[in-house]
Amino acid sequence: MGRGTWSWIVPDGLWEIAEPLIPPSKVRAQGGGTQDTPDETLFAAIIYVLVRGCAWRALPPCFGISKSTAHRRFLIWSRAGVWGRLHEEILHRLDDAGLLDLSRAVLDSAHVRAKKGANSQARAPWTGASRVPRCTSCRTRTDCPSSSASRPPTPTTAKR
Repeated sequence: MGRGTWSWIVPDGLWEIAEPLIPPSKVRAQGGGTQDTPDETLFAAIIYVLVRGCAWRALPPCFGISKSTAHRRFLIWSRAGVWGRLHEEILHRLDDAGLLDLSRAVLDSAHVRAKKGANSQARAPWTGASRVPRCTSCRTRTDCPSSSASRPPTPTTAKR
């Protein structure tokens, strides 16, 4: 593909690595339907969207496929694990060629899920009733349901 139709979006050799990893398209049992789009074209369209960071609806018409077709195939290939296996294969090839240097690596552990919420013994301080009206027209009106002046204090909003 590197020297073919989609060489402007898919780097040299990437299609040759990805092609054996892509699962074959399912044939409809009842037959019919439209002719299947070549995987090479779909791969180029998906790479275009991923590299550009654009929405599927911004897929240019030069690919000759609809945004829903490209997105559907992206989901099918994602569920089949194509992208993870492609990443591993590229890393193996880079390592075999001596182009991978892991002497410096960064691990990000800032995103850690808090299981079962926060500490239940530490309570947030009570701030009391809000004196800010909920809408700008409620400052002086007493007939507005959002006005704090029109509501009697409740046990949760009364000052202690």
